[in-house]
Amino acid sequence: MQLEGRVVIVTGAGQGIGRAYALRLAREGARVVVAEIQVDKGEQTAAAIRATGGEAIAVTTDVADEASTAAMARATWEQWGRIDGLVNNAALFYGIERKPFEEITVEQWDRVMAVNARGVWLCCKAVVPYMRQQAPLTPTGAVGKIVNIASDTVLSGVPYFVHYVASKGAVIALTRALARELGEARICVNAVAPGFTESEAGLAAGEEPARRVVAGRALKRPELPEDLTGTIVYLLSSDSDFVTGQTLAVNGGYVLH
Repeated sequence: MQLEGRVVIVTGAGQGIGRAYALRLAREGARVVVAEIQVDKGEQTAAAIRATGGEAIAVTTDVADEASTAAMARATWEQWGRIDGLVNNAALFYGIERKPFEEITVEQWDRVMAVNARGVWLCCKAVVPYMRQQAPLTPTGAVGKIVNIASDTVLSGVPYFVHYVASKGAVIALTRALARELGEARICVNAVAPGFTESEAGLAAGEEPARRVVAGRALKRPELPEDLTGTIVYLLSSDSDFVTGQTLAVNGGYVLH
């Protein structure tokens, strides 16, 4: 119960890795806000948490829309009067067309950036004013924790996927800049860079990418959503109150960072 008494928003928690984050955080005692653009899937995750005795609400959220992210933060505050954590997980991955960089259209570039980069910024912008208002849960602790989900594609370099890789590189840069800017407010901002994970989106890419990545890992097995949840819990808990501006690669040693 490392997160007992904390309120955490998880974007894109209706399925895949985001759902795994939400379920694990609830098991650790957090009250979870499932921020999801797909209404039915968001409600399903929240219902699954409540069915096991946890507390959760689903809030329909388009992370690329400022009014929607503001409403997400407001609904969380009105429900529980705190926002202790934000996991910026929502992103476009499945369905992004891989192609040489000069063939990517401006529309395709902007669509990926709107969700993967602007969405992270807007969600941070929405929750930070609330975090600033609250007292820390421990005397020397943080008043808020932000965990941004990046990707180890930024660390390794992946061709024919420049729009996605660039968007996740922006997430790491944003994490570092915000950590500096919000440090005096006692808000910690960190990033997690997952490897190729066997979620709905990862499996949709086919078996060949999965085999190739596993062969390049120090730990030669597939990465599962549950392999990431412990790191998320750590970064949201009091154990990481003196950790900020960092990017933790959780990829079985595919990239050593």
